[in-house]
Amino acid sequence: MAISSSVIVRDADILGGEPVFAGTRVPFQALLDYLEAGDTLDRFLDHFPSVTRDMAIAALENAKESSLDRIA
Repeated sequence: MAISSSVIVRDADILGGEPVFAGTRVPFQALLDYLEAGDTLDRFLDHFPSVTRDMAIAALENAKESSLDRIA
């Protein structure tokens, strides 16, 4: 999944280049996994306090836009 956002970054020195929330070592995939499992955004944020609500929402919005662009 290609996410072009300053909220999500890739750096070969951080988790081998896996997309993470900027300024953290929290993978974007962790948010998706929580939501897929039926957990709430609040639960995710409680478990990963270095990620702000605004960061999580921005990342999801970017992923949504990217997905919709592929369909169109």
